[in-house]
Amino acid sequence: MSIKGLGLAKATQIKAVLELAKRYNLQIEEQPKAKKILSPEDVFKLIKSKLKDYNKEHFYIIALNTRNYVISEISIGTLNSSLVHPREVFAEAIRQRANSIILVHNHPSGDPTPSEDDITITKRLQEAGKLLGIEILDHIIITKTSYLSFKNSKLI
Repeated sequence: MSIKGLGLAKATQIKAVLELAKRYNLQIEEQPKAKKILSPEDVFKLIKSKLKDYNKEHFYIIALNTRNYVISEISIGTLNSSLVHPREVFAEAIRQRANSIILVHNHPSGDPTPSEDDITITKRLQEAGKLLGIEILDHIIITKTSYLSFKNSKLI
């Protein structure tokens, strides 16, 4: 307020902006380090809260670097044979410069058993991944309380 033309209202606004900037920078600095994926359980812990309350199936991709650290989590949308297309899945993986990906989707029914469509889509995406040089490490089906790993179940 010691500056000519600056009243109480403007001084308060400036102080508020400075405080918000400080808090914003603090949040950026406090972001956790990238998570390393070592097992299907790591994926379950990472994604379950994002998928547990959907009434429809939703499809996620976890893009990983060469050391299996998460680069990004990508939501593709609802899962059925026509909506999950290799074009969308790998466009995001390429954009993120992923070395490999993990496919994840939910089963709102609570039963993690893969359907024939789940198996077909996975095989189709595996073929596309081989052509692009982006390996699919696993496909994990998540329910509210459990998960099924295609890799552990020898489906991949």
